[in-house]
Amino acid sequence: MGAGAVTLGVPPAAQLEVAGQITALMLARVGQGAALRDLLQDNRITALCLGPGLGLSDEKRDLIEVALKSGRSCLLDADALTLIAASPRLFGLLHARCVLTPHGGEFARLFPEHADHRAENNNTSKQQATQAAAAKAGCTVLYKGICTVIAQPGGACWTHDAVGLRAVPWLATAGAGDVLAGLIAGLLARGWSPANAATCATWLHVECARCFGPGLIAEDLTEVLPRVLNTLLGQEGPFSDV
Repeated sequence: MGAGAVTLGVPPAAQLEVAGQITALMLARVGQGAALRDLLQDNRITALCLGPGLGLSDEKRDLIEVALKSGRSCLLDADALTLIAASPRLFGLLHARCVLTPHGGEFARLFPEHADHRAENNNTSKQQATQAAAAKAGCTVLYKGICTVIAQPGGACWTHDAVGLRAVPWLATAGAGDVLAGLIAGLLARGWSPANAATCATWLHVECARCFGPGLIAEDLTEVLPRVLNTLLGQEGPFSDV
């Protein structure tokens, strides 16, 4: 997504294992909040992504607290959302540069008072629920699903329906949401606003799945992304003949 340089923070005990899997990213030992606080002394780090594979221990709660207190743009997904839902203190640290990306279950844990739209006998729409959630959190909320809804605290709202010609049922595969988190974080790192990063990444996420087709696994999304971007730019790229 053009972030330029990405550092993956890993627990010290996992560094060697991760280094054997990752070639294009820098690694940093980040096991506790103090380590992340030290890392964030580097002002070149402009955005953070926390949640996928994070875990639910107290140490992970400390990482989220440090990240939020730093004021950096933050993409919060998966385990980070579960920890925030269980901690009013963390929820209170959310700020306007954050993006939350819950699926239905995570949304219900974060915003139980707005989750009743899922009941068949309730007339509250998903859009209204997401707008109310964004207002409560004070940040952008991207409520995932076949109909993805993105809302800002001020009430602005966008929807992306992956139906009809844009239907991609094969996108419902393990890890696909983690890729969406990375797409958004990459745009945040480039200085995009939370709402613009979320809406653009949502479209690209579906477009990459459409471009690849059935049989998709999460890793395929990042492999096909250059082809999608080259098509948007109207340029011939390394994937133009694939």
